[in-house]
Amino acid sequence: MSFTRCSTIRLGLFTALALVTAWSGSARQTAIAGEPDATMDTLVSAEWLNRHLDDPDLVVLDCSVRVEQAEDGSMRSVSARDEYETGHIPTAGFADLKGELSDADSPLEFALPTPERFAAVMGALGVGDDSRVVLYSGNNSVWAARVWWMLRWIGFDRAALLDGGLAAWTAEGYPLSTAAATRPAGTLAVHLRPELIADRDEVLASIGNPDVNLIDVLPEAHYLGDVAMYARPGHIPGASNVPVFSLVDDAGRYRPDDELEMIFDADPANRVITYCGGGIAASSVAFALTRAGYTDVAIYAASLEEWAADPAAPMETGTESAKPAR
Repeated sequence: MSFTRCSTIRLGLFTALALVTAWSGSARQTAIAGEPDATMDTLVSAEWLNRHLDDPDLVVLDCSVRVEQAEDGSMRSVSARDEYETGHIPTAGFADLKGELSDADSPLEFALPTPERFAAVMGALGVGDDSRVVLYSGNNSVWAARVWWMLRWIGFDRAALLDGGLAAWTAEGYPLSTAAATRPAGTLAVHLRPELIADRDEVLASIGNPDVNLIDVLPEAHYLGDVAMYARPGHIPGASNVPVFSLVDDAGRYRPDDELEMIFDADPANRVITYCGGGIAASSVAFALTRAGYTDVAIYAASLEEWAADPAAPMETGTESAKPAR
């Protein structure tokens, strides 16, 4: 395959990811303007956020990352702090996944920081143990979902995604601000849930285990091995394929519960591990699985960036040995 075609496929993937927004679900699942002030679902509407924006315990964070094409035709992700500075939801701080929310000493692009480091950075952004947090990103929700998952990882459950991201906010005609966030620092304790993050050894051990559902969330062409964005083509043996953008409709909203159940088609009692290239899109699918009632979900945070680079880690192409989801 030519370099130009591979770059085109990469651009297509990132364009598809740009269409992924937080899951709207049913009216039962999505917080709306008429709900009691004390409640906050894990997915909130722009109307809800506008009504609650001045709540003293509510911290809003922009988690945007920009994907752009480099001069050599390759794709790269960069911090979207400059876009945040030109206009963001009023009161929002900036949670920098390309900066202090990743381990800069790791060769992996979005390697997890230590739990203590992550908690300290979130505390500096104003998040405390008694805060409620609404996360959003610019043209998609995958970046915000990664921060949501990291908060759960350290034991914090009072967080939500903004349904539709920044695009939903501006579509409602709500204003943007260029003012820097001035929220006082908070103190965020760590009550680690290590089971929410799977490592290479756990993923290797899951191969052939009928009680573990491994889900590759990359596009089908990548899953099959027709294209390769990482060191080797294909997928981890036994993984099923649920592309992250298959969870959304033409309007960019997550599909209703019954449709998602058919897409996942897995036993909710099983352990589920999602993976992608760097653990970002995997977080969005893990978010949807959690909202769908799956209680034992993890992301393989290092994903194919680590796995495909390890010659000892098996990979396969095609669909012959991919196990059914159920």
